[in-house]
Amino acid sequence: MLAISKRAYARSRPYPQSKVRIVNEAVELLRKYPYVFLFDLHGLSSRVLNEYRYRLRPYGAVKIIKPTLFKIAFAKVFGGVPAEVAERVRGEVGFFFTEANPAEVIKIVAENSVRRAAQPGDKAPFDIVVPAGPTNASPGPIISKFGKLKIPTRVQEGKIWIAKDTVVAKAGQEITPEMAEVLRVVGIEPIFEQLRLLGVIWRGQRYVDISELVIDVAKYRELFKTAAIYARNLALNVVYPTREVLQVVLPAAHMRAVALAARLGVVTRETLPMLLSRAVAEANALAAAVAGRAPELGISVAAPQPTAQPQAAQPTEAPKEEAVEEKREGPSEEEIAGSLASLF
Repeated sequence: MLAISKRAYARSRPYPQSKVRIVNEAVELLRKYPYVFLFDLHGLSSRVLNEYRYRLRPYGAVKIIKPTLFKIAFAKVFGGVPAEVAERVRGEVGFFFTEANPAEVIKIVAENSVRRAAQPGDKAPFDIVVPAGPTNASPGPIISKFGKLKIPTRVQEGKIWIAKDTVVAKAGQEITPEMAEVLRVVGIEPIFEQLRLLGVIWRGQRYVDISELVIDVAKYRELFKTAAIYARNLALNVVYPTREVLQVVLPAAHMRAVALAARLGVVTRETLPMLLSRAVAEANALAAAVAGRAPELGISVAAPQPTAQPQAAQPTEAPKEEAVEEKREGPSEEEIAGSLASLF
């Protein structure tokens, strides 16, 4: 039985020099840059593309290469084309070769949006206001479109003048053909357009979709704040010796050490006032307890002086002498010293 095999295609004519040059240039770019971004060319104006060529020049090279030629260059550099890369590199796509961080590239592309004229079907990014003043338009059928948008106009010096500032579209509103034409006439370009990045070929090994590279800055900022709080609490709990931790731990440790020394009766400059206050309070409490049971000892406890009441007039010399005598009738200095010693 005769076996019929499929005949392999073999090109007989040499490749055109223009295509060879493109492939060689793509080979050099693939060897030089580790990341290749794919962006959508469908509906992208040449003005926006050329503007991005200029703005992205410090970060790499923007190239328009046919997918077939790109795959040939890719196979020459990396020995083959992965299935996920071959599937993505097709249709109307452009290439941005770069060595910048892919997440940073997304931010750079977003920050370099290009302004363009509004087209029917676009969404107004903000409230679009047509300012009062002259236009370069001559009177004609365009006046009816101004009137349809309720823009007050007048003819002056052979030109259409706008009488007052008028909002022609609210944020999010779809641009109609009349709006687009009027905005073009008055010279307003309200639409910001940027490269529609599709994904990135990562070091010739795999394809990463752009959705996996978009970073929510606000979300990550909150995550970092939360992580910092947890790290600080952990450092405080384990007393990790850093400046921030020691500023909190040392004062607290000092307070606990002073309180412990006061409880143990260790005499220091910080504990002495607390020890004396405690000793006086305990001595007064002891005197009050003994005075009622042993009046023959003649112990008297001085009542606390009121702080809110004003002081009375100074007493005469006789009451002062009585106070001195009452004080002498109390415990002797030896007894007070003994009481203090027992506290420690």
